[in-house]
Amino acid sequence: MTGTTAPAGAEAEVRLVLASASPRRLDLLRQIGLVPGQVLPANIDETPGRDELPRPYAERLAAEKAAHVAGQVEGPALILAADTVVALGRRILPKAEDEQTARACLEQLSGRRHTVFTAIALRPTPAWAQGRASNRIVASTVTFSRLTPAQIDALIAAGDWQGKAGGYAIQGHAAAFVRFMSGSYTGIVGLPLFETAQLLRGQKGSWLS
Repeated sequence: MTGTTAPAGAEAEVRLVLASASPRRLDLLRQIGLVPGQVLPANIDETPGRDELPRPYAERLAAEKAAHVAGQVEGPALILAADTVVALGRRILPKAEDEQTARACLEQLSGRRHTVFTAIALRPTPAWAQGRASNRIVASTVTFSRLTPAQIDALIAAGDWQGKAGGYAIQGHAAAFVRFMSGSYTGIVGLPLFETAQLLRGQKGSWLS
């Protein structure tokens, strides 16, 4: 279904609200014919808990983002939230907000395999009693070739690491150094489309054909 809403029988139409400021997630939704009726980023504390592992951390943040925005939106709506975490074993790599952090992440990822967890959560607003909460998490594996200092410098200069978990964007310049990948490519980008579509099809109404 192309559009911003799904029918809700005799009730008012139900809006799809994307709880993310990520232009990548918006583009991915458009790729499958969905344009949210509203984009409302969730402003929550994303600090990992003490000893919190990557997978439950991603699941928690996606659920908290969806619940937070569901409490802000008036009228019948379905909130879609997601969170992407890059993990080296049990360690959560940060989102790179500066060059120093991006460089540190790339140095750690160089020549190594890592896991990308993307969790998605759907939450209906209180005004849409027919909706239901649902969650899914997708784990994908990425292996970088060994990066030379000059290659890391070039990736930093390219700039598409900004705001990215683990300091890289697989759809950007870093793709030239991905030696192996398994799992969901769109999940690594930020929103696993197959799993998102499955969850939407499980909701009342014709969200997707």
